Amino acid sequence: MAEEETVKTAVLLEEKRLFKPPDDLVEKSNVWQWMKKKGFKTEKEMRSWCSDPKNYLNFWDEMAKTYCEWDEPYTQVLDWKPPYAKWFVGGKLNVTYNCVDRHAKSWRKNKLAYIGYGEPVGEVWKLTYGDLYREVNKLANGLKSLGVKTGDRVSIYLPMIPALPIAMLACAKIGAIHSVVFSGFSVGAYRDRVNDAESVVSITCDGFYRRGKIVELKKQADEAIAEAPTVKNQIVFKRTGHEVPWNKDKDVWWHELTAKQSSECEPVSVDSEHRLYILYTSGTTGRPKGIEHAQGGYMVGPPQTLHWVFDLKEDDVWWCAADIGWVTGHSYIVYGPLNLGATCVMYEGSPDYPDFGRWWSIIEDCGVNVLYTTPTSIRMFMRAGEQWPAKYNLKSLRLLGTVGEPINPEAWIWYRKNIGRDQLQIMDTWWQTETGTFAVSPLPITPLKPGSATLPLPGYNVDILDEKGDPVPVGEGGNIVQTTPWPSMLRAFYKDPDRYFKTYWEFYWQTHPGYYLAGDKGRKDEDEYIWVQGRIDDVMKVAGHRIGNSEVESAAVSHPAVAEAAVIGKPDAVKGEVIIVFACLKEGVKESEELKAELRTHIRTVLGPLATPEAIYFVKDVPKTRSGKIMRRVIRARAMGQPPGDISTLSNPEAVEAIPKIV
Repeated sequence: MAEEETVKTAVLLEEKRLFKPPDDLVEKSNVWQWMKKKGFKTEKEMRSWCSDPKNYLNFWDEMAKTYCEWDEPYTQVLDWKPPYAKWFVGGKLNVTYNCVDRHAKSWRKNKLAYIGYGEPVGEVWKLTYGDLYREVNKLANGLKSLGVKTGDRVSIYLPMIPALPIAMLACAKIGAIHSVVFSGFSVGAYRDRVNDAESVVSITCDGFYRRGKIVELKKQADEAIAEAPTVKNQIVFKRTGHEVPWNKDKDVWWHELTAKQSSECEPVSVDSEHRLYILYTSGTTGRPKGIEHAQGGYMVGPPQTLHWVFDLKEDDVWWCAADIGWVTGHSYIVYGPLNLGATCVMYEGSPDYPDFGRWWSIIEDCGVNVLYTTPTSIRMFMRAGEQWPAKYNLKSLRLLGTVGEPINPEAWIWYRKNIGRDQLQIMDTWWQTETGTFAVSPLPITPLKPGSATLPLPGYNVDILDEKGDPVPVGEGGNIVQTTPWPSMLRAFYKDPDRYFKTYWEFYWQTHPGYYLAGDKGRKDEDEYIWVQGRIDDVMKVAGHRIGNSEVESAAVSHPAVAEAAVIGKPDAVKGEVIIVFACLKEGVKESEELKAELRTHIRTVLGPLATPEAIYFVKDVPKTRSGKIMRRVIRARAMGQPPGDISTLSNPEAVEAIPKIV
């Protein structure tokens, strides 16, 4: 690295305006009210105090007592023996009690917990906290009747319908450990995850709707558990009502199982470190990585960050437009908002079905106040045109957010202008499956820079370091590292301690044991704002210079004709790699060789001569996962004439065939 020159990126600084929060938002915000009680005068003073190693355990102690009801109090905030952390040591609790029971037994019993929209237009489900309490308890009792015990694993393979959070909460009620597998995953992916977790029960449904067609999920689940010897029973929720194959020795209908059960179920009080769930990160080779999260820390991190970052109020309607199959849904559709007693929106189907107005019609219909989505979704709506959101009344919205990848400034500005009425603040969050919660994010009191996730949240110590563990100079890229533990952090890889250590801790172990390597790269600016630049592995080496794929993509998308772009490096005998751009044009823009030349010049102007693309290809779409991540691995394999590997996680597998072969 020492002899290599790093290309510094200017594209994310193109939008130089600073977007300050309105005084009214600041003064009424949850975090400002807390600051006033504590005597903090400025955001900088507050963030600094909360993250100072001298104070931060006191901070987390207060948060644990604020957001969680404990059956038995903990005796120690943190026991840290790197790389293993135990938070709230000795404390006992039940997560479902904190998320459901205490609300159902209060004035909130008739408050809506979920407003669920099926993909078929007009299909709406509504569940109050009282309804949720009864349904969760009946399923929890059903699980016990099938022999499920505290500590057993239960695999859940369900779409975005209310049965999914009910199943998760039912497991947590009895101390079982759930493993949710994204409903878009393949038979093989579900089989491998069920077997790795050694699950005793599978929970699925007959099918669900996607783009107007039925996805026959039970058939896929059947095929998977046929090779899963630990699964004794499969609970099947009736969603579509179509005929499905039936195994009388294993299968049981959800409605028949729960009809026999009591609507009361005593919550099992478990240790703070008792595992709440295993969530497998998507991978294409090797054994899946089962990330473990613990009950105590997880009941503190998601609700606290949601309450502060998105400023949820009692009457708010919250829509995290993600899938519960990913960590975003676990933290911010289930456990975070339910802990707060919030009302959440769920949507089963595709965001553009039956047309690009579907999301905006939902916001208008139920008066969504806070919307949290991905930059990929925003760019999709940009391509469709601003006329779609303009048809609907979106005035109920008061805050916006993004997640999943760095957002390019043009998409940020479009989102604010067309969805936020050119008034609303955008909470651009950086975090991971491993962190469990937001780690770098604005607060409602933070001035915003489009494209930056801004600052580490209170209680989190996040820095940009070089390979030796030293801070990098302003404007230069480095590794995103967390230097102190946090409550909602992953505890382990399931049954794989060596991989856990090597993945996150080994890199800095000799010089800074206990430093967590996130696997992402970023840089800081003169105000210490963090600019996430993508995965460490997503770097091309062009003539000895390191250039981030996402940086070139951001430069391409900053051209007014481009809605989305994917960039790969192509092997080259002289330069090592050359840059290849696949660009999706906005609606109404015509493809031409002149436009390719113009775009090539534009990228060169923004990033410098070394980032000049070797070639540009116009495509209708680029392969993405349903969580919005551009699958550069698949694009690279297709372009190089190699097998693309497992594409079962893609939301648009047809886009793979459209990628031209360039060798």
